[in-house]
Amino acid sequence: MSEPIIVIDHVSMMFNIASEQLNNLKEYFIKIIKRELHFKKFMALEDIDLVINRGEQYGIVGTNGSGKSTLLKIIAGVLEPTKGKVAIGGTIAPLIELGAGFDLELTARENIYLNGALLGYSRQFIHERFDEIVDFAEVRDFLDMPMKNYSSGMVARVAFSVATATIPDILVVDEALSVGDFLFQEKCEKRIRELVDTHGTTLLFVSHSVDQVERVCNRAVWIEKGHMRMVGEVNEVCEAYRKLGQE
Repeated sequence: MSEPIIVIDHVSMMFNIASEQLNNLKEYFIKIIKRELHFKKFMALEDIDLVINRGEQYGIVGTNGSGKSTLLKIIAGVLEPTKGKVAIGGTIAPLIELGAGFDLELTARENIYLNGALLGYSRQFIHERFDEIVDFAEVRDFLDMPMKNYSSGMVARVAFSVATATIPDILVVDEALSVGDFLFQEKCEKRIRELVDTHGTTLLFVSHSVDQVERVCNRAVWIEKGHMRMVGEVNEVCEAYRKLGQE
């Protein structure tokens, strides 16, 4: 029997955007004091209604700025929706903004413990899995180097490895595999497949690569300009999305 693990109930998200570009905070505050700063409303998501069942692998496709990342941030609890609500029935490991949980002045060794703490892992948990995390990320030779000297691909490796050190009920991946070499992307896909097939982890996956979405997911939702345009089997949704690019 299908068991809902994520219920997105008529969710809308609106942002207020400054109507003009300001160069610094001083200009910003002067405009506020003079009441010369005006905002325009931008509806990033409008009335998204979706139920995701435990163990499903959902790809989210759509053009740039369509609202994909905003939806993932709402699901992960990073953003509060303007309207509607999201109910989550399990633990979440979010890979949304890689490096957001890191202090780039610190070493990778220090950041593994820091990021683990932010994800709710105990120090003992990280200590017991430290070698496994490091080996998966392939950064042992750079452990004591400040992460500000890491490439984006190396940061992604560490972030992915820490986030999947445990077995989450829900894994949220936003463009995390778009950086780095293809061999590590394959390694990550294999790890995702293991979590899904062996442990029943539910996956929410955003990627610029529609082919990758088809490889990793079995369901998909297409979001365009903040609206849910199509939901269904991954091949059907991706095929419809591809046709948009041919129009």
